[in-house]
Amino acid sequence: MDFDTQSNASIWLMKLDRWNKINATGTGSIYSIFDPGVARLKDCIIKDVVEGKDGEKLLPGLDLVPTTFNLVDLEGEYKPDPKRPSYVIFQEQLAEIEKNYDFILFDCPPNVLRASQNGVYCAGEIYVPSNPDALSLIGFTLLVEKLIRFQQSSASFRTTAMGPASQVYGIVFNSIKANTDIEVPKMRMQLRLNQFKTQKRGCAPAAKICTTQIRDAMIVRRAVTLGLPVFLVGTEGDEPDSVSNDYMKLATEIIENAPAT
Repeated sequence: MDFDTQSNASIWLMKLDRWNKINATGTGSIYSIFDPGVARLKDCIIKDVVEGKDGEKLLPGLDLVPTTFNLVDLEGEYKPDPKRPSYVIFQEQLAEIEKNYDFILFDCPPNVLRASQNGVYCAGEIYVPSNPDALSLIGFTLLVEKLIRFQQSSASFRTTAMGPASQVYGIVFNSIKANTDIEVPKMRMQLRLNQFKTQKRGCAPAAKICTTQIRDAMIVRRAVTLGLPVFLVGTEGDEPDSVSNDYMKLATEIIENAPAT
């Protein structure tokens, strides 16, 4: 589910021509469940979203709830009932479909504004992509502080059936260039993570910096240009030492680190 107003995930998976049709009308985008509020989340799902040139399904089972640029209106023009904030509306509609899926991912921008709040409120775990630099360390610190404030302000809306509020379970270093030593920024991030864990502030006891790192590679930019996941670009998915394999290892690591249900 795409909660980023830049719509990168939606444009990438749908390709521009299909996404433009939704962007032009707003119908079928995630914002339409809030305004005008007639659509239901289940009606916005694009089944088997990745298609080839002739409409063939390239990744069966990968569905998408797309977003468009009008999601930015959720931050200003949208005036919800204080007793039913957007994340409550979203959670109620998500409950109608979540049993149909093994995994549901919320693609959120690095903030805890209204769009991200929907995903944070419903998520079981939070994973934070990070670059190995000082700005990412500062950003992670601010993100956790905002996360704590949101969890406090939204606590009265949670039900027992929803389980505990989401916490950070992992930090994923990505866009790692070849022959780059990231041990120092990694150590600094680990110290900050340990600090939050000790203080029990927004990070789960099992939270960690993921062992798997996502490398920087030309094939990623090529995949974006083609509008395809890296698994479907050339022979990338068949190579043992590749970006595709990085993602496979990361998925396995996340599953193994997940809290017991």
